[in-house]
Amino acid sequence: MTKLAILDDREEDRYETNTVVKCWACDAECGREVPEATGNPKIKSLIDNVMHSLSSARQSEVKAWEEEILPCEHTFTLFQDSPGPIPPSGLAQCTLCDLRENLWLCLTCGSLGCGRQQFGGVGGNGHGLKHFEVTGHPVSVKLGTITPEGGADVYCYVCNDAKLDPEMAAHLATFGINVQMLSKTEKSMTELQIEHNLKYDFSLTSEDGKALEPLFGPGLTGLANLGNSCYMASTLQALFSLPSFQARYNSIPSSSITATVDHAQTCPEPLPASCIECQLRKIGDGLLSGRYAVPALHHRFVPGAGVNLGRQEGNDEGSHSEREFQAGIRPSGLKALVGKGHAEFGTMRQQDAEEFFGYLVDVVRRDAQKHKDRAVGASVSIMTDATAAFTYALEQRLQCTSCHGVRYRTDTSDVVSVPVPAHESGKDVDGKTLYASVELIRCLETLLGDEELEGYACPHCKTGVRAVKRARFASFPEVLVVHSKKFQLVNWVPVKLDIPVILPADDVLTLTEAHLGRGIQPDEVALPEDASLAPALPTFDPSAIAALEGMGFPSIRAQKALLATGNRDAEAAMEWLFAHMEDPDIDDPIVLPGVGNHGQQEPPEEQIELIQDMGFTKAQGRKALRETGGDMERAVEWLFSHPEDAGEEEGPAASTETKVTQVPGTMEAPVHYRLKAFISHKGPSVHSGHYVAHVRVGNGGDMGQWVLFNDEKVVKADEESVGQLRALAYLWFFEKV
Repeated sequence: MTKLAILDDREEDRYETNTVVKCWACDAECGREVPEATGNPKIKSLIDNVMHSLSSARQSEVKAWEEEILPCEHTFTLFQDSPGPIPPSGLAQCTLCDLRENLWLCLTCGSLGCGRQQFGGVGGNGHGLKHFEVTGHPVSVKLGTITPEGGADVYCYVCNDAKLDPEMAAHLATFGINVQMLSKTEKSMTELQIEHNLKYDFSLTSEDGKALEPLFGPGLTGLANLGNSCYMASTLQALFSLPSFQARYNSIPSSSITATVDHAQTCPEPLPASCIECQLRKIGDGLLSGRYAVPALHHRFVPGAGVNLGRQEGNDEGSHSEREFQAGIRPSGLKALVGKGHAEFGTMRQQDAEEFFGYLVDVVRRDAQKHKDRAVGASVSIMTDATAAFTYALEQRLQCTSCHGVRYRTDTSDVVSVPVPAHESGKDVDGKTLYASVELIRCLETLLGDEELEGYACPHCKTGVRAVKRARFASFPEVLVVHSKKFQLVNWVPVKLDIPVILPADDVLTLTEAHLGRGIQPDEVALPEDASLAPALPTFDPSAIAALEGMGFPSIRAQKALLATGNRDAEAAMEWLFAHMEDPDIDDPIVLPGVGNHGQQEPPEEQIELIQDMGFTKAQGRKALRETGGDMERAVEWLFSHPEDAGEEEGPAASTETKVTQVPGTMEAPVHYRLKAFISHKGPSVHSGHYVAHVRVGNGGDMGQWVLFNDEKVVKADEESVGQLRALAYLWFFEKV
């Protein structure tokens, strides 16, 4: 089996380092060398501290890569024995081997065990983990990372993750360790990760040692990692491999050059850094022009080290050390603009690539709606919506099993999220759980299968009955984006499962008439609308009602208070009651606010204003919220599905059913899709680990050539590794053929 491996070329292997002490008081111009100074223990200690300290830039780099580490129940409830002091620094060693570095101290019993072997030459035999497996003691701390401020690498073996110990100083004092007297002597796990990801000169090889060929040229430009930004880099590479994005944002074709110049002259934003259109055109030019797909300037250029697809390859037998990679472009402007104001994408933490894809699509559409006037008189390129290629309509059918009445609803979406069933098939030699493979078409058919609903309030039967829900495509998109949901809750934390998903032969997915819905049929009877029914009161918290009534408040006042405070808790409701004791209508019957003449609930003004900020009118916002029951996300989707609807009020006979009148995409079947790109993820969770993208480019035969985009590193992917990673992909992008 061939896998991708990463070999590190360390600075220690490339350079010789000499440390010189100079006295600038003796020679203010050049400094006088003081070779005997290194023999002074105090000066030697000072030199060591300087050499191990982090610059401000390096500290910022560490902060960019750091994940948010929180305490867990095991650090909060840590029980300690009292074994006495441990050996002082320099004398301590692993209890099961002779290692004196990478030592982890068990905070329960004080046992010292070496950690697991790390990249960068950090040795380890995993005896700390073995100690946990024997004793069950959950929490350990890495000795060399302890700082006077109480910071350190703390690991919980039960949670299998890095954690925070709020009482670190007190726990270490049990073993005679005073944190105020310590200094950091070893690299933390975050720093080692940076060494692995940034400092080293990466070379990609297959497991047999053969170097994978770096690629350069148009459409083969990498994206530099800005610090946990691989989720964005892989998503952008997949998007700009699609014809819709290339035609919309690439400045190479003559029509696109005209569109770019036109936009630059009429851009409504004061600065390009504030304009989504400018930033996407900048990314499109950077990725597709090929001007930046050249070997990094700080590297020695080796002729034949990389190839441009379509040219003759260089010598495949060259050593991996002779392979040169590009520096990649830095999408910092786009990342800052897209993430501005967002609680997650505005941070430097790792994110979910599928969530980012959906959010970026929304950002692009809102920007287009906000500045729709700029398309007037512009070229065809700037009026094209590149994201429209992803949109499809999904038909939801609900049938009562008692009266057999049906109800249809059609919604639009951009991603097909398919459930992937987990069936264990055994364990590998390392004890890792293996899962049986499943076909992608079966996952899609599971999504489109029947689902029984108990207790459905049928508007015709006037009682709770059993209903059957079924989904079908109402239309097919130009680009089918499939998201594999392969998760399992472990201690209430979603953990990603490596379940192989088998794609069809030749990577061509076929959807037939059986996957397409055709709306209500002549022999079906539609269920009556229930929108005119008066909205029911919510279910109030019985304990909160009892608490308020126990204080002497009447039931009607208790219900009003809970309704006004979001039905959260008795304390907030009590504060509301004290503030509204003198209201003249405090004891009147409850009337839910905002119920119009036709039973439709008036949407709050705050929601309407949010939609207006996206460029829609007040009437459009009000109607969209009414049509979708006040759901903001569905309301925005409704607006994009009804671009011609001005939002005028309709008469009492108007239906309140959410229905897409003009479905996007095609309604012809069968339809065939070929895999264009896929995004893979390695790590226990989609919010950690690393993302890479594979894209099919060029005309290398009928199927094209697969290219691996790993941040700034762009290489020709070998078929064996592509086959392995394709089955474990997180997102697939299929083009209609």
